[in-house]
Amino acid sequence: MSGSEWVVEAAGCEPDRLRDTAVLASLFEHLIAELELHPVMPPVWHQFPDPGGITGMVLLSESHLTIHTFPEHGSLCLNLFCCRPRARWDFEARLRTLLAATEVEVRFLERPYGEAGI
Repeated sequence: MSGSEWVVEAAGCEPDRLRDTAVLASLFEHLIAELELHPVMPPVWHQFPDPGGITGMVLLSESHLTIHTFPEHGSLCLNLFCCRPRARWDFEARLRTLLAATEVEVRFLERPYGEAGI
C-alpha cells in the first residue's frame, strides 16, 4: 500500500487573489469535493501583513492539504498528501482559472509504506 502526494507550485498568479481567503477557500472546497476528501475540522488560515500572503491548512482524515501564497511574487506552493492512492486532480486548469496562474508545476510522489531502509 502507498500514499499519494502532490507538491504544486504556481507562478504568474493574480496578487489580489493570493491575498483573498475566500478565493483560497473556494480552491480548497473544489479540491476536497472533487477528490472526495474528508476534513476532520474546518481549514485554518493565517493572513500575513500586507504585502504578504496567506498560509492555509486543512487536516484531512487522509492526511493534509496546505497552501502558502506569495502575492509579492505572484506565486504559491500547495501540498496535498493522502494516505491512500487518489485520482489525479487537474491542478493546472484550476489554478489558471481561480488564481490566473500562468505557470503551474505539479510533482507527484508515491509514498510507499514499508519497512525502514527503503
